[in-house]
Amino acid sequence: MSPETNGPVVTLSYSIHGCSEHSGRYVAENIMINNPQDQSSRWSGAYQTTNARQWMLLRLDSPAVLSESQVPSRFARCTDAYAFVESITFGKFHKPHPCNMKEFKLYVGQWEDNMTEVLHAGLKNDPIPETFSIRNVNEAGLTFPTRYIKIEPLSAHGHSFHTSIWFVQLNGINEEQYMERVQRKHEDYREKIVSSLILKHLRQRRLLGPFRDILSRSGMQLEHPTISALYESLVIEGNFSHCEELLRSMAELSLFSSSLLSSQPYSRWTRLHAVDADGDAPSARGGHAMCIDPENSKIYLLGGWDGQKSLDDFWMYDIKTDKWTVLSYSTSRDPHGPGPRACHKMVFDSKTGDIYVFGRLSDSRPARPESSEEPHNGGVTVSPITSPIPQTSPVAASSSRNLPTSSWSAYPAQLYRYSARGRKSGQWELVTDDTAAVGGPPLVFDHQMVVDSQTQTIYIFGGRVVDGDWDALKYSGFYSYDIKTETWAVIQSSEPDIMLPYIPSRCGHSMVFDHLMQTLFIFGGQREDKYLSDMYAYHIPTNTITELFHHFTAIGGPDACFTQRAVIDPHLREIYVFCGLTRHRSGSATVLENESPHWIYRYERPERSGKWIKMVPEESESMTEANVPGPRYAHQVAYDPIAKAVYMHGGNACLEGEVDEDATQPPPDPESAPEGRSENPQTRTEIMDDLNETKNTPRLDDFWRMTLMRPSSSDIIRRTCFVIRQQHFRELCEDSNPLKALAFLQTEVSAAVDHSDPEEAGVFRALLSHLLAPPKSKKRTRDESVAEPLEPEDDPMTTSSSPVRRAVTLPVSSASDDSSHGSILALTQDPIERAVNGGNVVSDTRFKQRTEVFERLMAYVNEDVKQPDKDLMHMINVDRSEVQ
Repeated sequence: MSPETNGPVVTLSYSIHGCSEHSGRYVAENIMINNPQDQSSRWSGAYQTTNARQWMLLRLDSPAVLSESQVPSRFARCTDAYAFVESITFGKFHKPHPCNMKEFKLYVGQWEDNMTEVLHAGLKNDPIPETFSIRNVNEAGLTFPTRYIKIEPLSAHGHSFHTSIWFVQLNGINEEQYMERVQRKHEDYREKIVSSLILKHLRQRRLLGPFRDILSRSGMQLEHPTISALYESLVIEGNFSHCEELLRSMAELSLFSSSLLSSQPYSRWTRLHAVDADGDAPSARGGHAMCIDPENSKIYLLGGWDGQKSLDDFWMYDIKTDKWTVLSYSTSRDPHGPGPRACHKMVFDSKTGDIYVFGRLSDSRPARPESSEEPHNGGVTVSPITSPIPQTSPVAASSSRNLPTSSWSAYPAQLYRYSARGRKSGQWELVTDDTAAVGGPPLVFDHQMVVDSQTQTIYIFGGRVVDGDWDALKYSGFYSYDIKTETWAVIQSSEPDIMLPYIPSRCGHSMVFDHLMQTLFIFGGQREDKYLSDMYAYHIPTNTITELFHHFTAIGGPDACFTQRAVIDPHLREIYVFCGLTRHRSGSATVLENESPHWIYRYERPERSGKWIKMVPEESESMTEANVPGPRYAHQVAYDPIAKAVYMHGGNACLEGEVDEDATQPPPDPESAPEGRSENPQTRTEIMDDLNETKNTPRLDDFWRMTLMRPSSSDIIRRTCFVIRQQHFRELCEDSNPLKALAFLQTEVSAAVDHSDPEEAGVFRALLSHLLAPPKSKKRTRDESVAEPLEPEDDPMTTSSSPVRRAVTLPVSSASDDSSHGSILALTQDPIERAVNGGNVVSDTRFKQRTEVFERLMAYVNEDVKQPDKDLMHMINVDRSEVQ
């Protein structure tokens, strides 16, 4: 469903509907007039403390869709719906003022008592108006109208000052016909969601008559017809053999496709031994760069550090022929080619076939060129942080080229372009001699760079700045480069002078680009002595930042990591992370993760937190440690989105037996203070001393291909049949001869179990408890005719820890002996049931058991073809005064 985009954007009129107490004459109505020269033309809260809750409620004269303004936007932290528009502009006093609002939250809604937080942001203390994006599309991609806007100031720029708002302008769409369409679609959507929750509730409560009446009169479809047939066969009829037939039909209809993607995948690694025509391949190295041309199945590799020197060889790997080709043994000798380097980044522009290269660790002895004949890539190279031995070597001169000298820098940040196809194929070009001189980033290393081929834009974030000042840690900001206009723009400075929202600068992090959602993901890395485990999403069209995780390790994700590598599959909405160096706490020893060094991050929507899953190697009889890549850092990866394959090359590792125990610690890096030293930034001499201490750290030259093996639909059928047969066995234990039940367990149930899976095998063994447990005495309801089952805590069917296999607990406990006791509704048999199942009586307890089994099966089914996952009972807070 696509968002509404019709209607002109206008300035929306509004009134002040309410506000918290104000100070003196600074009433809320003042914000409706833009008079930056008048010190009294503002609203000021009555309290100087940040503990007091202050607010202002605006009411639009007519419902509108808050939309795009022509004023350039700053940042917004989105906390709810996802969209691409801008709406609110804050005017300011004509000069900085201590009362200026610094941090605030924004809420929108159709009703004043039901509003959604959509913005958490901050203003700079300057006279420049700022405009913020407001996302007005819900999770289903449907535009929603707004009538009320609430501004909640959180702090002022001056300590112990009243918080002031000077002027507010709202921009959006309120064209009558457009709003009618938006409201009609939104109301229909709300009706559908509410009705679906009611229908699920009625069916859970065994009110099948009202359930069918609503479906018949409304014409709604709660779920796919095959799922409705499954419910009737399982819950009402207890026809288990037909249930299994329906499960196979559901697999054929691809109703399990989401479950297949969300199940635990297994990584299958294959070591590649490709060489070129002379039998050569890229040598052992770390800190190199790789990129891929997926359309032509080619991977490019440039530079790196081999433990003695920085490299400038340039290679191409042909995936189809499994062969390497050396494009240049020394790019510094190529006309306009880059010099030896490491800790740089390289991206491939699939639209033009160009490769862009940016960044490196600095030269140790920068010298200004005497003439245009001097090499533009500097004079001497030094080892990067991922390369322990500092070493200098002369750099070969490139061909002459007239370069600008008016803005010469001792540490120029050069941007190179290589043409992989077209009339300039095989040629290098120095695009910019110093990006910092034209509004771009300074020279950096261990940064990240991606390219949006459709918009012809390069994004560069973070990295440690190289400017010769090794006594201070400096990090670069967030930049974009327009390839067509050859212009740079600053998205975020390295140290914003505003608290919220921004992405802290860092180095050694990961950044990947979802071109379908136009979103950048930034996570991990290092800042000062701290390894990070935070994650941010930056939505490019709205200039919106969302903090997805403050500390993803705490919720079961990877450890805080540095020099990890990541690639993304936007179609699957998965990010594959190959971990590097980790620390379990700030200042602790740096280690290589030996267990679960690879992870998958899955997301449904980029602005909402997803799930982390460990990438488990595939088990096979031939699998040994040599069949999977060992722990490493400073490696490189590339992803083939067509073949769904990851390629990994090289890196640094400490192999057991090659170095002593002390030497197995990975080399320190310039960003962190070594053990036993001050945590103050290191000088260049200290860095080199630390690098020399780890000169025995080995580099790797291995090359790997990894694909993910996912469960097949037949495996989903087996799992769901196992769930069905557990309930069938339970009912046989209650109704039939124990020998018949035991035979069913040993044959039919056992056949559906993966006995190599400890969890499934444990559940299977525990099923015997149903056979051995004596019937419990209980008070029967009028419809009950079978024995009471085990309590839930003793029931193997409801104790699975697997997310996709766990039971969905109903609001009414299955442990109750009398469903009517203390309950408004007793789960007595509905007249429709008697007509369907031939008059057979099904107890309320058995009805609840079967319903729980049905909802367990729904965990495997795609979201868009089944009943809602949430329960109506859990969504209503009956303790709120508004409910009464």
